[in-house]
Amino acid sequence: MPEQAAPPNVPAAEALLEAMSEAVYAVDSDRRITYWNTAAERLTGYKASDVVGRRCRDNLLNHVDDQGRELCRTGCPLLATIEDGQTREARVFLRHRAGYRLPVAIRAAALYSSDGAISGAVEVFHDDSRSRAVADRLDLAEHEALTDALTGIANRRMLERVLDAREHEQQRYNRGYAVIFCDVDHFKRVNDYYGYEMGDRVLQAVAKTLHESTRPSDTVGRWGGDEFLVVVPAADQDQAVLLAERMRKIVSD
Repeated sequence: MPEQAAPPNVPAAEALLEAMSEAVYAVDSDRRITYWNTAAERLTGYKASDVVGRRCRDNLLNHVDDQGRELCRTGCPLLATIEDGQTREARVFLRHRAGYRLPVAIRAAALYSSDGAISGAVEVFHDDSRSRAVADRLDLAEHEALTDALTGIANRRMLERVLDAREHEQQRYNRGYAVIFCDVDHFKRVNDYYGYEMGDRVLQAVAKTLHESTRPSDTVGRWGGDEFLVVVPAADQDQAVLLAERMRKIVSD
């Protein structure tokens, strides 16, 4: 069984690496793992004796990106750093020894021999679960802030952002756009006669119908009450009239 070897030949440096809270491992120019610290053992479940002497391209940790692409074969940050000496940072997923995926933030840097040649690389990595959870919560909060709670489509704030963006494109690039305003006829009668719960169901049905009858590039939102707005990029007046009539008929039917 191969013995663990620290990248520096200085005992104090090895002790420092062992004391680090961040996981660290090093590879030689052939991407053979030469060092694996205690924090790496804790984070991945793999002991140093499991990995030292093996090549990271053996896909032990099976690093993948957010799209599930295997980085060890198609875009390994360590390999790229060994080839050009550039420090790299990335957010990836590794496979824990127990089999589950763990998000980690990594930083890869080149190691140099005494003659200045690149002799390998070192990777420092840590659990990225908390920061990803925070990012997910921020994304959710932003989504909720820009989404109408009743209908699930864009709210007025989001529509105003889209209108500003379309106006900017029109001013700068001369790209036309159309704005279609819709409201539900006699909506007050629905609420008065059938009640507000039925009124909400009508609004939800209209919103879903408008959304499903437009293109992905169009923005459908609730302007307020029973009023809806559809913002259509790259459209002239004739196209807008045809789309408006088509939506009116689909909703009416």
